[in-house]
Amino acid sequence: MTKEDTGTIRQGQTGAGGEEHLRRALSNRHIQLLAIGGAIGTGLFMGSGKTISVAGPSVIFVYMIIGFMLFFVMRAMGELLLSNLKYKSFSDFASDLLGPWAGFFTGWTYWFCWVVTGVADVIAIAGYTDALIPGVPLWIPGLLVVVILLALNLPTVAAFGEMEFWFALIKIVAIVALIVTGLVMILTGFSHDAGTASFSNLWEHGGMFPHGFLGFVAGFQIAVFAFVGIELVGTAAAETKDPERNLPKAINAIPIRVLLFYVGALIILMAVTPWTEYVAGESPFIAMFALAGLGIAATVVNLVVLTSAMSSANSGIYSTSRMVFGLAQDGDAPRLFGRLSKRRVPQNALFLSCILLLSGVVLLYAGKDIGTAFEMVTTVSAVCFMFVWTIFLCSYLVYRRRRPEKAATSAFKMPGGVFMVFVVLAFFLFILWALTTQPDTLIALLVTPIWFAILIVAWLFVRKSPHHLERHAAHIAYLRDDTIPAD
Repeated sequence: MTKEDTGTIRQGQTGAGGEEHLRRALSNRHIQLLAIGGAIGTGLFMGSGKTISVAGPSVIFVYMIIGFMLFFVMRAMGELLLSNLKYKSFSDFASDLLGPWAGFFTGWTYWFCWVVTGVADVIAIAGYTDALIPGVPLWIPGLLVVVILLALNLPTVAAFGEMEFWFALIKIVAIVALIVTGLVMILTGFSHDAGTASFSNLWEHGGMFPHGFLGFVAGFQIAVFAFVGIELVGTAAAETKDPERNLPKAINAIPIRVLLFYVGALIILMAVTPWTEYVAGESPFIAMFALAGLGIAATVVNLVVLTSAMSSANSGIYSTSRMVFGLAQDGDAPRLFGRLSKRRVPQNALFLSCILLLSGVVLLYAGKDIGTAFEMVTTVSAVCFMFVWTIFLCSYLVYRRRRPEKAATSAFKMPGGVFMVFVVLAFFLFILWALTTQPDTLIALLVTPIWFAILIVAWLFVRKSPHHLERHAAHIAYLRDDTIPAD
């Protein structure tokens, strides 16, 4: 096969195994900001009040530990994706290394995670819009956001990358502004009703662990949800220019991002105002900007949170459509979703994602308890994300055993190797135990197996279908054929 032929395949023509391929159109700045946006969730802006109130200053260590552990998950994912550039997503390497069941369960579980999160985002966007423009009918912003995101994602993947670039940039500017404003208040000894801004506030109100070990544990069960989406760079692997250079850069920067955007922001928040003043349901960002005398703080932060929710929904539409496209190529989803438009965008899969997001508009009118219900549903989603992360690690273990020569020559080796895989898996077991310590998260944990029961039933039907058997065999043959170039 000539280089010209290979280029034709990569531009979306039918290639090996009758597959269509996505176009590599995401540049380095796109993938870097996508990684940052994925690591900064809406939970940091709105959920950190609850996290601080239950864990106190120890929440700093909570975020550091979670970020540390997930860094190794991302390194394992990165090494696997770069070990074979034909892997277009983590569903590919799961299917190849663990078996067809793993690709099916990983792909559909990841799809489910983002659909649920996306529906919740649509509802959140409607709520934030109501705060900014009181009296606006809730269905208008709910419907409008789905239409806007569809319009942005249909043209090209570069359009998605550009939009996510600006969404992430707004979040970064907001956090940097908080840190700079807070530092000025601390250095000038700013006084307010709750005391004086000082780093001593971190340990002078009951110490770093004011609620003891269980309070520290409670911080984990809330904070882990803020990291959902950190694996987005893996979903975008098939559409990333020069993945061997850009993916490692994005993944290696994760520790710095966690230290700056999470740990840095939380230290400033609790130094300016003692942690005892924070309560669940109120944004610490709004409170600190208001203290600084910025009267438009509520409006500004509402706009930032609105942008953050838009970013999350945008990522959800992108990732679900690409995952369904990959599942269709592997015979795990209807053929209809395995087709690309002339611009190399999986538009049928995009339409499916947007139709499902519209259910959020309907749920806006489902009753007053919808917020509580969605808190539980998104907890289920976060537990499912942990399942996907676990599949990464299990795939890595099999990769090290079956392909030791590739592991030995890898230019992007996972630090700690197999040992760190077991350390992170033990940490995930700790998180599952932490979820049993609070009634709301315990209920969500007990409900989660329903999704896997549905998947098991679906798999029993899919695995015997001629479409699955034919497509899966062709796809795996393509992934393992070293004579066919990846790009």
